[in-house]
Amino acid sequence: QVQLEESGGGSVQAGDSLRLSCRASARSEVPYAMGWFRQAPEKEREFVAAVTDDGAKTDYADSVKGRFTISRDGLKNTVYLQMNRLKPEDTAVFYCAARLQVWKNIVYSSPSEYDYWGQGTQVTVSS
Repeated sequence: QVQLEESGGGSVQAGDSLRLSCRASARSEVPYAMGWFRQAPEKEREFVAAVTDDGAKTDYADSVKGRFTISRDGLKNTVYLQMNRLKPEDTAVFYCAARLQVWKNIVYSSPSEYDYWGQGTQVTVSS
């Protein structure tokens, strides 16, 4: 069982930056792939970014490419999402997710592929 705890959300102006953090209560020797998803009111949960267990490969939604960066600190079992040049359309609850890295170098980008989820953190961007 893996517990995930997000932090770093808040209310900002368009163009500002935020960094989300997600700490996993998991054994560091177990390879977990991790990802960030978001859900805006009355919308489906959507993929934002994901990273392999070793941090070697990443993937991003087209809407955030060039603005968001996912990274991880294996020693701290923590994954980060650096969000720059935020837009009002980025407003959503952001969720951290984790799953076992079954196949090396595969980046998982679908919510259905993840087994563990955090409670979410609200990000609000005003124009």
